[in-house]
Amino acid sequence: MIKQRVIIIILTVTVAAISILSAIGGSVKSAFAPVRELPVYSVETAEKKIAISFDCAWGVEHTDEILSHLEKYGVKCTFFAVEFWVKTYPDYAKKIVEAGHELQTHSSTHSHMSKMSAEDIRGELISSSNAIEAATGQKVTLFRCPFGEYNDAVILTARAMGFQVVQWDVDSLDWKDLSAEDIASRIISKTKNGSIILCHNNGKHTGEALPLVFSCLIEKGFKFVKISDLVYFEAYKIDANGRQKRV
Repeated sequence: MIKQRVIIIILTVTVAAISILSAIGGSVKSAFAPVRELPVYSVETAEKKIAISFDCAWGVEHTDEILSHLEKYGVKCTFFAVEFWVKTYPDYAKKIVEAGHELQTHSSTHSHMSKMSAEDIRGELISSSNAIEAATGQKVTLFRCPFGEYNDAVILTARAMGFQVVQWDVDSLDWKDLSAEDIASRIISKTKNGSIILCHNNGKHTGEALPLVFSCLIEKGFKFVKISDLVYFEAYKIDANGRQKRV
């Protein structure tokens, strides 16, 4: 009888010890887990400020329509352009900036930069920024990674060069040739204070969707600003969801 009690006590203590060690091990593992660098997906703000952006890599067929709607609704925005697009369409690069929008870099070659060395990443950013500044006279301060792909090397290299790396929290999926109504519905339903909206300058139905987007969100009290006027460049932190906050 005493022997059975001793065995039960030993088993109980062993199970408790395993549980404690497991909990401690999990805490230690969590405490020492590597922290991944993140770009800005959105911004924490009490103001109803949002930003819409257009990636430019191929073509300009729908760009005039987009610029026309931006002007009609008094919206200022951010375009991210690849170097070869800027060099192919320098007049459009200049037109965008002259209309009061900003043109930022989307890399030089639209390659998978997470597979590049820090030296090659710097080369992409220097070359593309120089091309944009030469075409527009505007200094480049923001960078959006091609394909939305990044790793710590991409983020840290860009930041060390003075660029804020920007993603998005609202994806229009306009590149999938969704209807104008579907594009607008996605944007309107997902937008909140501090959102960054992703569109493309050559989306087939993007221009058609913009009046729906602008009229609805403006009626809701949102104000569209350029991304450089939304994000912070110093004294900030970025949470696990990529939401940037002032500190």
